[in-house]
Amino acid sequence: MAFAVTDELLGTFVPIAVYWLYSGFYIVLDGLGMDDYRLHPKWEEVKNIVSKWTVVRGVLVQQAFQIAVSLLLFTVLSDESGTVRKQPSALVIALQFIIAMFVMDTWQYFMHRYMHINKFLYKHVHSKHHTLVVPYAFGALYNHPLEGLILDTIGGALSFLISGMSPRTGIFFFSFATIKTVDDHCGLWLPGNILHVFFSNNSAYHDIHHQLYGNKYNFSQPFFVMWDKILGTYMPYTLETRKGGGYEARPVKLNQAQQTKAD
Repeated sequence: MAFAVTDELLGTFVPIAVYWLYSGFYIVLDGLGMDDYRLHPKWEEVKNIVSKWTVVRGVLVQQAFQIAVSLLLFTVLSDESGTVRKQPSALVIALQFIIAMFVMDTWQYFMHRYMHINKFLYKHVHSKHHTLVVPYAFGALYNHPLEGLILDTIGGALSFLISGMSPRTGIFFFSFATIKTVDDHCGLWLPGNILHVFFSNNSAYHDIHHQLYGNKYNFSQPFFVMWDKILGTYMPYTLETRKGGGYEARPVKLNQAQQTKAD
């Protein structure tokens, strides 16, 4: 019997392939020498207390959970008649993208922020991601498996279900969300990056959150910054040229009222 490559299978595995391919793109760039575009000088990577091989293993574990939940979800939702769901119009697909982005951002903001508020969850779960003080592309999904399940896998499932998108649309949405997440952790500020044109939530914005002074700010991910701005956890910054090459995302001093609200 022939093995059918369905939209459900593609929606499960294509974003994972995109993750490693896009991360590989940044590895190649790193090999070409990107010191003039780094948000941290190369030597600062010693601040990361886990090896890159440990990160690779951790990401693969999270992606294994992601595959299992995705296949389970598609099995539950599958149409036993075998009919292929008709794709809606481009306008409807665009609306589904916007809804899914809003749902994912909302879920991840509140779950992410709670993992910082709850000391037990931060110490035993979320702190694993923050062992990467100097982020890099393929460390984007380096999380505790429980965090990966709650933030990414469940968040993705909710985005898919609430938006009403088809599995075929999901291939493109989750691939795009993956690219955005990897880009936000790449540790580079590249000229001409089109994602920076459309999203103020970017590698510099998220780098602030990975620093000790930004630990209680900039929780929003992966698309917009609206929840940070609405709920007082937005830390504005300026992008300064670093002496010796590269850039530095430097926070703008917050007033006392903003500081108290965020705390």
